[in-house]
Amino acid sequence: MVELSELPLYGAVAVLLLAALAEWIHTRRVRHVAALAFGPAGRPSGWARGAPTARVLALAGLVWGLGTLLVSEPRRYAIGSGENEFRGEPKHILVVLDVSPSMRLVDAGPSGKESRTQRARELMESFFERIPLEEFKVSVVAFYNGAKPVVIDTKDSEVVRNILGDLPLSFAFPAGKTRLFDGLAEAARVAKDWNPRSTTVVVVSDGDTVPATGMPRMPDSVRSVIVCGVGDPQVGKFIDGRHSRQDVPMLKQVAARLHGTFHNGNEKQLASSLITEATGTEEESVFEKLTLREYALIACALSSLILAGLPVLLHFLGTRWRPGRRPKAGSGPLPGGSQKVRRPAADGEVAWKPVP
Repeated sequence: MVELSELPLYGAVAVLLLAALAEWIHTRRVRHVAALAFGPAGRPSGWARGAPTARVLALAGLVWGLGTLLVSEPRRYAIGSGENEFRGEPKHILVVLDVSPSMRLVDAGPSGKESRTQRARELMESFFERIPLEEFKVSVVAFYNGAKPVVIDTKDSEVVRNILGDLPLSFAFPAGKTRLFDGLAEAARVAKDWNPRSTTVVVVSDGDTVPATGMPRMPDSVRSVIVCGVGDPQVGKFIDGRHSRQDVPMLKQVAARLHGTFHNGNEKQLASSLITEATGTEEESVFEKLTLREYALIACALSSLILAGLPVLLHFLGTRWRPGRRPKAGSGPLPGGSQKVRRPAADGEVAWKPVP
């Protein structure tokens, strides 16, 4: 049984064959009157010889386009309809977030008037805006003097926004030193059962003193690691009797040991090229974004343009021969500057006179 979606294609093929047969018959008939249509040469202009093929393809394209528009359902977008739900292999974004008290210091951002937590939120919101978030599940691991998973595999962006905001997660940990390795170890534990190369780990911190050994090993599920630093790397603030600022050398070292990429996010957002490479979400070309209905609309427009414009072009440019009355060779000026006036009506009249 023929599927409904296949009918436009079968119809286009049928029209293609019928139109080709009609053009063949028409071509045979034109040969008999070629001298009248195209002049003594009996041939049209070079480009006009492709007119039959263009007509056949345009008719077939028009039938296919109209048939496709008739049988295919337009895409509808509605809240809660689930039409845009991603049904491919699940991919993950795992945010390893520093929630130590130093992240509340106000020295971040281009103006230096934002807290490091606010800057971390801006970085991640910009990150999420530039990826197809419907394809990803987001998890957040918070670390301070230890590490705890806050949310695992959520698709609710508002939950993530609330966690990245002013949620005082530091109170969930005992007071002490920041331990970045605990956060990385917890992230590795959370991601170990996920599909290979399906996870992008984003570490957001202002830095920490890390030991030379004991770096947690990321599982095979981790595709890439991005380490984002927040806070002023030059002029810091005092907290708990010590000077706190973004420790760029340490964060670069962590990124290198994780085979990842470091980005100083204190003033600049993450580059789109870095996000695309890290998440494996290559930007679609214009043609990849088109659906079958868009291709059908394009086919209808081009086919209609060809069918409407071809007769006009053939009329004016189909042949160089222009039938009609032409002036005779003897009707022009005579040699020696004389001009023929009229035929002599009687003997003794002159048939020509000099041009003054």
